[in-house]
Amino acid sequence: MTKDKSHKMPENEQELEDTSTQINESDMAEEDATELDATDEKIQQLLTENAKLKDAYLRAYAESENTKKRCQQEIEKNAKFALASFAKELLSVADNLHRAITSISDDNNEQCKSLLEGVKMTQNELSKVFTKFGIKKIDSLDKVFDPNFEQVVQEVEDPSKPAGTVIAELQSAYLINDRILREAMVVVTKGGPK
Repeated sequence: MTKDKSHKMPENEQELEDTSTQINESDMAEEDATELDATDEKIQQLLTENAKLKDAYLRAYAESENTKKRCQQEIEKNAKFALASFAKELLSVADNLHRAITSISDDNNEQCKSLLEGVKMTQNELSKVFTKFGIKKIDSLDKVFDPNFEQVVQEVEDPSKPAGTVIAELQSAYLINDRILREAMVVVTKGGPK
């Protein structure tokens, strides 16, 4: 019996040792699992933060590109229309040249021939400059009144023409790069067929 006891004792010690090892391994496995969970959670946080930063970067980049495009468009627009006030002042010169040419009657034509040629040449040069800078004259005579480009100064009875037809142009309309620079001042018919 003694033999059995001595023999069982080491087994119990062994069992104790195995149990102790199992407990330690179990504790280590739990610690490893806890560490893995914490690491996974940290990775998820970093991935979420990375996605937010990437989204913020893309939005900021898109906004800067949009701002750059708007600034470029504004610069182009300013360049196109910067001359508008200066060009508007030159329109009175064009009007005066036109008046000078039309005021010379056929009777005076021989006496003023060289003057007339000079005025016409000046008018042609001015027209070339206008064309170069995108300024063009709109012809309204014998067309239907358009309130976008014309201002009615007077209405005249004329049954031979449809109502709203421009029969006289006191001041011509001009565009600068497809934008109205000056409206025409016109006389329109108020009678006649429509």
